Amino acid sequence: MQPEATVQSGNRKSGGALIRRVAGKEITLFFASPVAYLFLACFAAVSLFVFFWGESFFARNISDVRPLFEWMPLLLIFLCSTLTMRLWSEERRSGTLEHVLTMPVPLWHFVAGKFLACLALLGIALAITLPLPVTVAIIGDLDWGPVVAGYLATFLLGAAYLSIGLFVSAQASNQIVSLIVACALCGVFYLLGAPVLTDLFGSGAADWLRALGTGSRFDAITRGVIDLRDLYYYLSLVAVFLALNTLVLERERWAAGGDAANRNRWRAITALLVANALGANLWLGQIHGLRLDVTEGRLYSISPATRSYLAQLEEPLLIRGYFSAKTHPLLAPLVPQLRDLLREYQVAGDGRVRVEFVDPVKEPELEQEANQKYGIEPVPFQVADRYQASIVSSYFDVLVQYGDEHEVLGFRDLIEIKAGSETDVDVRLRNPEHDLTRAIKKVLQSYQAGGNLFDTVKGELQFTAYVSADERLPQQLQDFKQAVNEVVGDLQQQAGGRLSVTFIEPEENGGEVAQRIAADYGFQPMAAGLFGEPFYFYLTLAKGDQVVQIPLDDLKKDSLERNLEAGIKRFASGFTKTVALVAPEPDFSHGFSGGQRFSQLETLLGAELNIEREDLSDGRVSGEADILLLLSPRNLDQKQLYAVDQFLMQGGTVIAATSPYSAELSNRNLTLATVNSGLEDWLKHMGLEVEHKLVLDPQNSAFPVPVTRNIGGFQLQELRMLDYPYFIDARGDGLNSDNPITANLPQVTMSWASPIRVDGEKSAGRKITELLKSSDGAWLSTSTNVMPRLVNGAVSPFTPEGETGTQLLGVISAGRFDSYFAGKQPPMLAEKLAEKEEAQEGDSEGESVAELESLPTQINRSPESARIILFSSNDFLRDQVVRMTSSAVGSEYLNSLQMIANSVDWALEDAGLLSIRSRGHFNRTLPPMEHGTQMFWEYLNYICALLALGLVALIQQLRKRARQNKYRELLGAE
Repeated sequence: MQPEATVQSGNRKSGGALIRRVAGKEITLFFASPVAYLFLACFAAVSLFVFFWGESFFARNISDVRPLFEWMPLLLIFLCSTLTMRLWSEERRSGTLEHVLTMPVPLWHFVAGKFLACLALLGIALAITLPLPVTVAIIGDLDWGPVVAGYLATFLLGAAYLSIGLFVSAQASNQIVSLIVACALCGVFYLLGAPVLTDLFGSGAADWLRALGTGSRFDAITRGVIDLRDLYYYLSLVAVFLALNTLVLERERWAAGGDAANRNRWRAITALLVANALGANLWLGQIHGLRLDVTEGRLYSISPATRSYLAQLEEPLLIRGYFSAKTHPLLAPLVPQLRDLLREYQVAGDGRVRVEFVDPVKEPELEQEANQKYGIEPVPFQVADRYQASIVSSYFDVLVQYGDEHEVLGFRDLIEIKAGSETDVDVRLRNPEHDLTRAIKKVLQSYQAGGNLFDTVKGELQFTAYVSADERLPQQLQDFKQAVNEVVGDLQQQAGGRLSVTFIEPEENGGEVAQRIAADYGFQPMAAGLFGEPFYFYLTLAKGDQVVQIPLDDLKKDSLERNLEAGIKRFASGFTKTVALVAPEPDFSHGFSGGQRFSQLETLLGAELNIEREDLSDGRVSGEADILLLLSPRNLDQKQLYAVDQFLMQGGTVIAATSPYSAELSNRNLTLATVNSGLEDWLKHMGLEVEHKLVLDPQNSAFPVPVTRNIGGFQLQELRMLDYPYFIDARGDGLNSDNPITANLPQVTMSWASPIRVDGEKSAGRKITELLKSSDGAWLSTSTNVMPRLVNGAVSPFTPEGETGTQLLGVISAGRFDSYFAGKQPPMLAEKLAEKEEAQEGDSEGESVAELESLPTQINRSPESARIILFSSNDFLRDQVVRMTSSAVGSEYLNSLQMIANSVDWALEDAGLLSIRSRGHFNRTLPPMEHGTQMFWEYLNYICALLALGLVALIQQLRKRARQNKYRELLGAE
């Protein structure tokens, strides 16, 4: 008699109970033998070994747990195959399978029960590793989003491998055969998306293979992006192999005949699941919006800042990716990521963005256009496999085109490299959204710059000329006043009602206006000579509370037009802003790397802004400058200081990186010299003082020192990371989380910095914002002996001297400032008067011209928009120091450069790129730790794993006693 193949609807509840009983039985059997504990111990041991040793967590210096999941796809293949190899094979060997087959219940209940038991054991194994992310979160700043996604990916991947293992075990009568076949089948699914196989095909075929591979989809989730396509893939894989498992058992149940309809029904269910898995996964592959970005700050999603730039598009924007089918193996996995991101731009553009993907090798016409029109050239890469090494010229470029403007991003603009060793190189997309949005902003602004100047100004501008009556003005200024009327009149016609013009005589009504502008802006009467009649001639542009003074320069019409246009652009949103940079000229007397060079910062800022080297020797800052950036200024004289002062008085922002000390680095020597910036007295007048002391902090970044070792007669040089308190590591409470300049930065390294003191009395009425601070364990020193201390090859630590406490290293002072030169004669005028006294008397007309050329247009008080952003280090932005910090962290270090870029954007009130600039992958670094501290955290995790295993054993022992007590009660009742 054949068994019943189905269960009546009234027994559905008992079916669920059966699944739980089967799962409970399997779990009990697991823990009744050493197999379960061996599985858990091996899983924990391998995971911890890979995390701390294989991936060198502390040397890697990144605050994340990606090393935990790095080898998980391969590890799970062996562990899941080991876990499932006995589940059906043992039933078959011991003869209990016949009992299962003859029971009057659906066989899928047994399959589900065994599967749930395996999942429970996998969940326990993953729970044992939870101390790892907790440890990283305690040590550094951990983003929990990728952690949660990583555990989810591991659980789903493990479920898929377990279902495969159960299917194989159902057909094998030998556990070893089951283990080998299951490993092989799981390995096939892993290799489908692995580079070792995809590199053999073009980009199209490689994408299909990655879509079928378990490992490639696993990597996508562990980044922190939970995609519906990936979830469906794993769940469909589980459903297919569980159905196949059930079908294999059903075939054995009805091997001798019986219910052919039931057998055909299971065949149909399995076929439908397989077809659904293939069809649905292929269909979902065309949908790109069904995903959840769980990273902090949504690193892999289009930000509101990007959407705001796309909303400004009035013409179609073209984004074209040039990707070769054959490229470098390290770049190949990045192509699908870039494609997904570009498609996100197309969706966010709402019809205004067109995205194309081109393989130039297959489309010669487009390749010729890329070469000739856009300057896109293939890059030769050396590619080696097990048989040969060859050079492949491939494309990895993105073109952004808007109107007749275009910008090209090459692979060097899009990737960042982290080298663990010569053979361990990690290549990832650096910050693709920022790079692409920056390019879009640049072409958008360039396109808009060719149109009407006022189209990018929101609101109405007010031009006010505080000019005396003609009878008070010298003849040259009367003519210049006429030129002002003509130029402003032309601008009014262009503005279309968005520019109001007012001429005011300050002397009217008893000088009421003269008193007001003297109080508000510090405008003082001018005089054409020592005994001339005083007059006023000041030009301003205003919008709301922001006021910009228009320089008079040489009193020529073309200069006025240029300065007015520059002033209007200060209020516009569609023009590339200009940063006036003042920095020492590079000194190549000590080699190419010698001297103060800031090329990396210039390159970073130059990607978004116009960077102009400014010469302050004429006593003025260019009228086109929107920001004045002072990097390690040296020996500024009175005329140069006057230019800085008056730029601030005009309502500008001065960003200064300065201190009384500067380091000189050579191959074998490090010295610290006292320097004079020329800003000390000016800063004190503004209520800020940089003390003649150095800050040392026990919370510091490492100092890389080349050390030569003798191994077997060979001289080997390696970098040794030394504890160096002069490299202050500002993080956590040391960064102002409320200010956008530092809010998104994980840490900043300040080298050879000095403390800043804020004079509360002089700064009264201004807003003081602390940006950077040291830890509360920092101390001060006046010694300039800053060489790392090595005694007999061992590090001699720096010991705190005197009082310890938090030291201010970066600050913003915003509000009204009184000019340092108020009540003083402007340096240019003093120089002219001195020259006049020495020169012979000329004709009166020449004298008048000379006097007008030196009009004292000095502003004695700034508007509210004036700001000073001060960082107390000369060297933390230098190329050489940035490279040293990069060597210490093992990847390109950009945090300090990003802080300055953020400062510029904040000062320009451009929060768009500022909000996404710090979204890179290698930003979350670990705080500096002693070797003993590192060992403590490592061994603590080993101990936690052992305690977790002990806790599991204790729980199982308690469950066993509970079952025994229950059995005793039942026997006693009988």
